[in-house]
Amino acid sequence: MSLIYSITSTITRDIEDIIRKSFLFTLIFNIFEFIEKEWINSYFRSLYPSENFLSIFKKSKILKEEIFSPLIVLVTFTLFLLLATDPISRDLQIVLIIAFVSFFIGSIIFPRFILNNQNEEFNKPDKKNKIPLFDTKDIYSLGFCLTLIGIIFLFISIASVGGLPILKSSLRYSLKPIFTMPVFLVIPGIGLIASHRLNQYKNGEISRIQVRFRFLVLTFIGIITVLTLEYRTPIIAILLMMIIIAYYGEILSVWEVILGALIGVCAIMGIGYLRSLNELAISANTSIFSTLETRANFTMHVLNLLNQISGNFGLLHGKMIASSMPGSPLGPRMLVGKLIAWRTEVTVTPTLIGQMLVDFGKIGVALEMCLLGFILGTGYKIIKITKDSFYIAIYSLILTYSIVGVETGILDIQILFYFFIISFIYLAAILKDKGIKIY
Repeated sequence: MSLIYSITSTITRDIEDIIRKSFLFTLIFNIFEFIEKEWINSYFRSLYPSENFLSIFKKSKILKEEIFSPLIVLVTFTLFLLLATDPISRDLQIVLIIAFVSFFIGSIIFPRFILNNQNEEFNKPDKKNKIPLFDTKDIYSLGFCLTLIGIIFLFISIASVGGLPILKSSLRYSLKPIFTMPVFLVIPGIGLIASHRLNQYKNGEISRIQVRFRFLVLTFIGIITVLTLEYRTPIIAILLMMIIIAYYGEILSVWEVILGALIGVCAIMGIGYLRSLNELAISANTSIFSTLETRANFTMHVLNLLNQISGNFGLLHGKMIASSMPGSPLGPRMLVGKLIAWRTEVTVTPTLIGQMLVDFGKIGVALEMCLLGFILGTGYKIIKITKDSFYIAIYSLILTYSIVGVETGILDIQILFYFFIISFIYLAAILKDKGIKIY
């Protein structure tokens, strides 16, 4: 592990150093620094509500400290179920109960038995079994390189279709996954950069005003990058991830978190509504709220069909999750379309538990939801212990994709890779806590 980390950090630092010395990036950073100074000294900043605005929210411990615990996944899933007005079968109701109970056990019960050798004051000098910490400058370099790769492939994607998908929706269907998948590296990239900025704030290197502005700039860069390709889900992922990082980094007030969540919901409805209009899927007289209801009903209908064909032990026994690998003739969501309608030219979202059902049935739902809960529960416990900005960032990343995955499922290869790497880091922390040497 240490060898991989050393090689990666050396390469990314060298790349960052070379890029930052170029004229173009020097100019870009100077422009951002100028805008930041103007914003800090701006009269309009004084018009923004103070920290104590809507201070009633601060009185709730849940709102102040626990909004983004792993249980937010179950809350989101419940809201999604309420949004779908069509009834579901009794058997699917049993599956959902299994999923909820298993996730609760994995996220709340199991983490109580790990990482218990930590002192209450994590940074005591005599601490022997510290959770592994990483140099935030290395983390920044990695985030910088991932973001740079994402932006480079954005231009490659645009060139490959000969235009901007945001201006012409039909171009979106000509995008090649081999070019678009690297674009989404901008999401973990800006998250890692944000963790470094958060650490600078904690160490007193930059002010609260500066870190808030830089979070805003990073969010803007990420959203513009994926919005250019007219993708909706990554926009929500970026906004949600940055809100979670800022929430646990204590640079956002509770009311700002709630406002950000409302903006996210409005973005989901607005982008979905406009896309449906552009694709002539609905008429201009259709309610913007009805598009959400229709989508939820359709997705739950898909889940109901998948449950009927999966049984207790599944149908594909791992082939669906394996179809996420590059080179597979059908992706997971296309495979869903084939299973329920024999249509391989469309992608169908199967919800968070759809893949679990198809691959391993009710048994798979119980085991995989428990595992997902345990990964999130471990990450949540680590950030409570360490308050470390890097662990806040990676927890925010996987929690974001778990929340977004309530509808879409966790099926994309890069997202599965994030979960694998982060789970490996958590495992290293658990083993070190037990006194097992890590090489």
